[in-house]
Amino acid sequence: MPKAPENIVAEAEKLREELLRHSYLYYVLDKPKVSDAEYDRMMRRLEAIEEQYPELVTPDSPTQRVGAAPAEGFEAVPHRLPMLSLNNAMDEAEMHEWYRQVRSGLGIEGGEDGTLFDEHVESVAEPKLDGVAIELVYEDGTLTVGATRGDGFTGEDVTQNIKTIRSIPLKLMGDHPRLLEVRGEVYFPLRDFNEMNRRRKQQDKEPFANPRNAAAGSLRQLDPKVTASRPLQFLAHGFGTVEGGPVFETYSEVSDYIKAVGLPTITPAKVCKDLGEVVKFYNELLPKRDHMPFEMDGVVVKVNDLSRQEALGARSRSPRFAIAWKFPARQEQTRLEEITVQVGRTGALTPVARLKRVNIGGVMVERTTLHNQDEIDRLDVRAGDTVIVQRAGDVIPEVVQIVPDAKHDGREKFVLPQTCPVCGSPVVRLEGEVVARCTGIACPAQIEGWIRHFTSRTAMDIEGVGDKLVAQLVDRDLVKNPADLYRLTIEQLAGLERMAEKSAGNIIAAIEASKDRPLERIVFALGIRQVGEHVAQVLAAHFGSIEAIMNATEEELSEVREIGPVIAKSLREYFSRDDIRKLIDDLHELGVRFPCTEVAAGPGPFDGLTFVFTGALSMSRPDAERLVTSLGGRASGNVSKKTDYVVAGPGAGSKLDKATGLGVKVIDEEEFRKMVEKAGG
Repeated sequence: MPKAPENIVAEAEKLREELLRHSYLYYVLDKPKVSDAEYDRMMRRLEAIEEQYPELVTPDSPTQRVGAAPAEGFEAVPHRLPMLSLNNAMDEAEMHEWYRQVRSGLGIEGGEDGTLFDEHVESVAEPKLDGVAIELVYEDGTLTVGATRGDGFTGEDVTQNIKTIRSIPLKLMGDHPRLLEVRGEVYFPLRDFNEMNRRRKQQDKEPFANPRNAAAGSLRQLDPKVTASRPLQFLAHGFGTVEGGPVFETYSEVSDYIKAVGLPTITPAKVCKDLGEVVKFYNELLPKRDHMPFEMDGVVVKVNDLSRQEALGARSRSPRFAIAWKFPARQEQTRLEEITVQVGRTGALTPVARLKRVNIGGVMVERTTLHNQDEIDRLDVRAGDTVIVQRAGDVIPEVVQIVPDAKHDGREKFVLPQTCPVCGSPVVRLEGEVVARCTGIACPAQIEGWIRHFTSRTAMDIEGVGDKLVAQLVDRDLVKNPADLYRLTIEQLAGLERMAEKSAGNIIAAIEASKDRPLERIVFALGIRQVGEHVAQVLAAHFGSIEAIMNATEEELSEVREIGPVIAKSLREYFSRDDIRKLIDDLHELGVRFPCTEVAAGPGPFDGLTFVFTGALSMSRPDAERLVTSLGGRASGNVSKKTDYVVAGPGAGSKLDKATGLGVKVIDEEEFRKMVEKAGG
């Protein structure tokens, strides 16, 4: 292949620079200098050059926004500094309390008469965008990693999908640090969201529930081309680690710098000299919420001085120097057309309000849960009532109350059915429970919910088995329990709606790969009532095998730390069922490994010791807790006088403070690893 002439090399470089500059003018400054047609002409010319001379393609070229093959999954990405969430203030009184705590934390005490001194704490107020939190990592000015927030300490690597978002530069402008971590929100512009939902309905596709869910789902597409087809945008609102760059004194300086190197920032933002100016900004922004291009559910307020931010520090999950002052929930009136009943995987009957479609803050709401019979009785809501519906936190719709109506008494009161609406089996409500449940073991609704849970990411993580496929499998009697998944063939799947042979082959491969999941994942996947991810870990670590868990008596189960009598009873009832024991046998025969976990004979090296983990660690929290339990110790989420060690990483907050106050020994991760090595773990 001939080498590119020097004039072509120069032209390609100039085109990349021009396209970067025009993206900055368009997305950051909102001052485009060329038409869309001219921008597209330059892009097509650069694509033509790079196609003819592939050696000229650079990772930061704007042509590389959709250049990766579909991924098999998302790798975990540990954050150098935790991505903490914000505490909320719901009214002005709570904002005053936060401001008082900030002043107190900075040593600005009150006078003898209880009044505060006049020294003010400067802050920055900006809109709280309801999007998906992400972190962008730039090394030597080039975007290398894009990650979701995840649990705050570890996120998912969605770099290829992030690169499809045109408001995120692949290369920074001007002078830039050796390492810069930018934090912000990916969001769906409201106008584009509504237009996309309109098209989906025309195509007989289910519309997205709200812009945030649509953005989150778009970011987690395995094929970047799908993400690229969605008009996602990005706005920056902070930073993580910065190395080899300028030194900042205030958050507003950081925001200006981020904008200067090419990233759009949240506007409007205001530097407020005191809380009074924050209140004024909030009151001015509130009536504009429906006219913003994005979902906005409040105002974020941050202490401006970075040294003061550092002095205030953070709790385990939220910083002390910032808070989200939420807007009141959006409310609208509409007619409750009908109350229907859904049946979940545990047989729980959930009443659902079917509403006359109503626009609440730009999102069309048609249905919402009424939770249970007690909630229906409390609201005294009936089909035909006019109701007030709000989006709690501007996301989840809920019925707040009925609008009084003279005809209300003539409407029939709703009562949950005595038989399952899906399978006709008797419905029971046990003493002390608010939930009514279907007793039918073969209920299709329960089976569908069970299979969805079994295949979910935190359980067996079977890629490609989504809700629609599960519904088809159950509807056609191909799957009646989890074991049937391992009996499926490519031919059976290929015969389903919208399922090609290649896709069917991929799903069969994913099902096969799930046979080697750790024991705790399989225990969780079984869908036992009261048994979540953590309890499944405790059971696997204590008993070591599925057979030992199945054969344990209720008394033996109750003796396990963190397994109380309610969980013990649920486990005993579950594994006493003949159909469940047959299911386990079938899974064994079909190749599910149920790998044993090593259980120490007698007391372990950590026997009697309780550990609490806080802050950012290089290992995941579940892995650290598994190490402790495998060595005979106990991992807890709370610090008390009975805690022996608190393992603290960067960003440790209230748990570290409490440990210090109680005199609990605090160690870092390196010291913890040495303890594990010494114990033979």
